[in-house]
Amino acid sequence: MTHPEKAPSSTLWTSSEAEKVTGGKSTSDWFATGVSIDTRTLKQGDLFIALEGDNGNGHDYLAQAFEKGASAAVVSQIAGDQDKNLPLLVVNDTFKAMQDLGQGARDRTAAKVIAVTGSVGKTGTKEMLAAAFGKYGQTHAAIKSYNNHWGVPLTLSNMHAGTDFGIFEVGMNHPGEITPLSEQVKPDIAIITTVAPVHVEHFENGLEGIADAKAEIFDGLKSGGKTLLNIDNEMFDRLSHKASDKNIGVVTFGKSEKADIRLLECLVASNGTRVKADVMGQIVSYTLSWSGEHIAMNSLAVLGAAKLAGCDVKKAAQALENLTPPSGRGAREYLDIGDKDNPVTLIDESYNASPTAMKAAFKVLALIDPGRGGRRIAILGDMLELGKDAPTHHADLSMPLRAANVDLVYTCGKNMKNLFDAVPEQNRGAHKDTSMELAEIVPDVLVPGDVVMVKGSLGSKMNVVIETLRALPGKISQDKTKKV
Repeated sequence: MTHPEKAPSSTLWTSSEAEKVTGGKSTSDWFATGVSIDTRTLKQGDLFIALEGDNGNGHDYLAQAFEKGASAAVVSQIAGDQDKNLPLLVVNDTFKAMQDLGQGARDRTAAKVIAVTGSVGKTGTKEMLAAAFGKYGQTHAAIKSYNNHWGVPLTLSNMHAGTDFGIFEVGMNHPGEITPLSEQVKPDIAIITTVAPVHVEHFENGLEGIADAKAEIFDGLKSGGKTLLNIDNEMFDRLSHKASDKNIGVVTFGKSEKADIRLLECLVASNGTRVKADVMGQIVSYTLSWSGEHIAMNSLAVLGAAKLAGCDVKKAAQALENLTPPSGRGAREYLDIGDKDNPVTLIDESYNASPTAMKAAFKVLALIDPGRGGRRIAILGDMLELGKDAPTHHADLSMPLRAANVDLVYTCGKNMKNLFDAVPEQNRGAHKDTSMELAEIVPDVLVPGDVVMVKGSLGSKMNVVIETLRALPGKISQDKTKKV
């Protein structure tokens, strides 16, 4: 094993540094260039943390981790003589060790840290922040939606000491979950994109309870920190007061004339959004590759964060122009199902869903014209955690669907049955209990030129439909081959 003194500049942790922050004991000297908790995504040189949880015990994957190139592993137990010869960091609790590594990484860096939360738009905003700040220095950002009790410390533990900007996404399902995450991240700037009825079944006082939970982002905000809040949101006053109570400066964004960062113009087209904004007295115009006013609104918060961090706003806006939607959040692809000049447009919104997000997605769908003989088709799964009003929230989507000129609606799940029954009979495709059943029938309905949007909460497993549709061109190609 290479001695830490010979470690490359890309080294993230040495055995001695990890021992110091975790209180653990290494069996030998080692260094790591990354941190991983999953052997499926582990990279050469990573420190593997053997977490124990409901879905398995990481200690069972030690051999696999080292086969894939792990430089060392964090364990709470040594199984036998063979493990004793491995480079290990032995601790009492591997999850606590990951948190300790995260805190150690946060404490050793002088990075300007921005944290984003909100009922919808967190991941897209995080991606925009990463792109904007990436123009100004070494930027470390959460991958995918690593925003929970393990995703945040894992992201922190992967942050290099020399990082200039840290971008973190913080999420929750219940009250009290954001506070400990915010206290780990210790942001200089916090963004709350919006407050909407998402996970509402876990909050007795509805939207106000959700706002209070989002306001927990202030609990870890560093002294002198600032928060960016949507002035148009109905919970703005509540959030603003909570920030003021903690002596946190409030910077506002939105359409209101009172906003510090104001949306002056927003032209939404099928292939993007043109924006003109007043960012604290500076007029800036830019084009986003994403469609939707909600995307434009979140971009205002991004430019506000750049301004607060002392970065050039126009340069930050330019960095957003070529950014495309993340997977599962509006990413668009084109499928050749028999007429390459008239493909099916597939819009992947399968990662999450709420009444607010659904309506925003329908507006985007309305902007995309089908090809020759094509139709607008919505394939929808249950929106989860909406509480006792879930049936109403689903049925109420009927009018926005009609306004978007959606021709066919396919649904799955017990709550979406309420929507299926509410749409006009001529617009009903089919309803099934599960996404798997839906995936079996939808491919046979598609024709060249169709525009298909697939959306639902993560637990609805609408990605099953996405993967089935993605496989269509290959399947059709094989069918043609067989006929020949």
